[in-house]
Amino acid sequence: MSKNKLKKFAEMETFSNVFQCGMQDLESSEVKAMAGHWRENYFKNNNPIVLELGCGRGEYTVGLAQKNPNKNYIGIDIKGARMWAGAKQAELAGMKNVAFLRINIEMLCHFFAANEVDEIWITFPDPQMKKVTKRLTSTYFMERYHQVMKPNGIIHLKTDSPFLYTYTEAMVLENNYAIVVNTSNLYEAEPSAKIEDARSLKTHYEKQWLDRGLTIKYIAWELPARLSLIEPHIEIEKDSYRSYGRNYVSTTNN
Repeated sequence: MSKNKLKKFAEMETFSNVFQCGMQDLESSEVKAMAGHWRENYFKNNNPIVLELGCGRGEYTVGLAQKNPNKNYIGIDIKGARMWAGAKQAELAGMKNVAFLRINIEMLCHFFAANEVDEIWITFPDPQMKKVTKRLTSTYFMERYHQVMKPNGIIHLKTDSPFLYTYTEAMVLENNYAIVVNTSNLYEAEPSAKIEDARSLKTHYEKQWLDRGLTIKYIAWELPARLSLIEPHIEIEKDSYRSYGRNYVSTTNN
């Protein structure tokens, strides 16, 4: 592991807005005290809780928290070196409606109680074209989201991937979820309050996709109180492109 990563990990241990837990910690009293108590123990308010899954550098978590101070945001990822950037930004800014949780997303149910989460954002995840159970919009993960979300809570997917968008749309329709908004070209869609948060922020990788002439897809749906799910079985053409590295400099403005 590089010295830079080790330095970031050490610094994150000092941040008041970062919680880091491994499988070995699941039975600890600290972890058990978190589920169901985020509002009272950390945020000190009764505002809605919004998760960003696979938050990476926390660009969306911090950006949404700045835009919506009456909501509480928690960025979740297993990659601590990436999370450091957003966590440090929020810590230095003294933002009280932001937290970061460094865990595997499959462990979600250990850290949140039933009906504790109001919304989930999934922004530009790996489409996981080869293995459906790793796909963050699969029924495998929907079952986990059902366990922590309020009835009719909203899940948002923002993606460049035609594969993931097509799959997710099929999954939503197969399970009769109520669609809040659905567009295959976010920035050509008619402006409205329903897509304002999705349009107002662009991550590093989103700007990269736009520079390459790719369209950004956005779909949001309600998650009712139910557990019986149907996995769609459809043939989808795989994406034919890959991302540039983090050092790529975008020509797209905000």
